[in-house]
Formats: sequence, C-alpha cells, structure tokens
Amino acid sequence: MATTLGEQWLDEKERETADRFVFDRDRRQYLVAHTLVRRLLTLETGVPEAAVEFWRSSRGRPFVRPTGGEPVSGRAGLDFNLSHSHGYNAVALTRGRRVGVDVERLDRIEERTLAGIAESFAPGERRWLTGLPKGRAYARAVLRLWTLKEAYAKARGLGLALPFESFGFVLRERSGVAAFEAPGDRAAARWCFVELEPAPEVLVALAIEVGEGDGHASATDGPVVRLHTGFPWRPSAPREVVEAGSPTPLLSPGTLSWESGAASGGASGGSSSGDVSGPPRLCLPAGRTSV
Repeated sequence: MATTLGEQWLDEKERETADRFVFDRDRRQYLVAHTLVRRLLTLETGVPEAAVEFWRSSRGRPFVRPTGGEPVSGRAGLDFNLSHSHGYNAVALTRGRRVGVDVERLDRIEERTLAGIAESFAPGERRWLTGLPKGRAYARAVLRLWTLKEAYAKARGLGLALPFESFGFVLRERSGVAAFEAPGDRAAARWCFVELEPAPEVLVALAIEVGEGDGHASATDGPVVRLHTGFPWRPSAPREVVEAGSPTPLLSPGTLSWESGAASGGASGGSSSGDVSGPPRLCLPAGRTSV
C-alpha cells in the first residue's frame, strides 16, 4: 500500500529519494512517512495529496508552499515537522507557529551509543546525568534530553547545525520540562515542550514557539496538543487532548551551558511546577509502518 500511495502522491524528488535506499525497510519507512505528511496536509488544507507542494530553506527544512502563493515560513502559515525511528513515524502539524518533533525508541539504543549522545549535551546536563545510576533510568534520561533537543533544533530549522551544548533542559522526574536554557541567539524566545510515550519504550518530544515574535499567541498563552494515532484516512477525534500551561520557564544564560553552571539554576517566567505541554496536533501511526 505504501508503494502504491507513493507512486500516486509523491513528487519526483521524493520518489527519487525513496529509490536511493539500499534496504527495503528504510525505503518503506520513507514512503509511509511522506504519504502520511501529504495525507495530513490534505485533511488540513483541502488540497489533493499529489498537489501539495513543498519548498525547503537553505538548511533543508521543508515548508508547505501555499497554492498560487509565495513560500512562507512556519510562523506565517501552516507548519509541520516529521520524525521517524525504527518503524515509528511522528508528524506535528500547526498553524502560525513553528513546531518540531522527534521520536526515538528506547528499546533500540545501545549503552555505548548513549555515552556518545550524552557527550554532546550541555555541561550542566552532563553533570546531572553522572549522578544517575547506569541502566534503564539513565538511558531514558539521555533519550529524553536528546529528543527534546532534536525537536527544538528542528523547529528552528537548524537541526544538528545548532550545537547541543549551547542550550539545555531541566527535566521533571517522570515527564515534562521544568526549565529551559535557550541558546544565546534566542535567549528571550518562549517555548512550550511536551513529552509523550504513545507506545511502551517509544519516546516523543515536541517543541513549539509561543512568544517573542509569535503573531499567533501571546507569551502567556499555551497551545493545545491533539494526539491522533493510526493512518489518517479520514478526520477523526483525537485519542488525547492536552491543555498546555504557560511557556516553559527560562533559565538564565549559562546556567547549563557554561562549565561552571548548575542544573538547579534560577528560572524566569514563572514557577517550574505543574505540567508543560506542546503543540496543537500530533499524528502518530500506531505500531509499525504500515498503511
């Protein structure tokens, strides 16, 4: 089914990319992910799947090209972001806001890989991780930080070009972000972050910009998450709706990113208690990549 839909819906560039995959499982995941994106955009815009057009920023971040219009950034129109990992796909979709998403599988990560990932984090985050016992709790903490960083960097359109040691997070014990230190170039920007586990050992993080230059909402407004699962053949009620709180409190610059920083540094913008949630809509096909 994925191959059939790909032939009908994907553009020439997408089909060429799919054909370059060596392994069939990787090609199939790519096809499922990109047909998923087009189907969601069709439901949101009414434009047929095959007629949806994209443009990419200089760093390769995709945006929807409005029908008959000039390219617009995620802050001005419809924005989306895609992530996939070992058979799971996640797509975040929103209007008037930048959004980023990342999905990782805890059951597919090796200990030696975790150590390499942690080396890329901010000094304050690394110090916090050294205090955790090795094992499942440590692995989960590393992947929580990694998915949050990926989601934020992707929302900004920078990906791995944004040094992961230049910004950081203070995590709540089980789920959620207590505080956030933004990179120096965006120290005043306000964001909401949300963590989800739609299936056991599958971690999803979302980042959405909600302040400083956001024409859609004030810096005190929180977006709403509408979680959908399965392939979106037709509009459906969300599996879960989460009202977001205030934007995640900001840490003072250098609290985590300087070698002398401490993970318990002061936050601005309100208390760090309570749940912090993210963007308006997320679609996660349940289980393996099949349609």
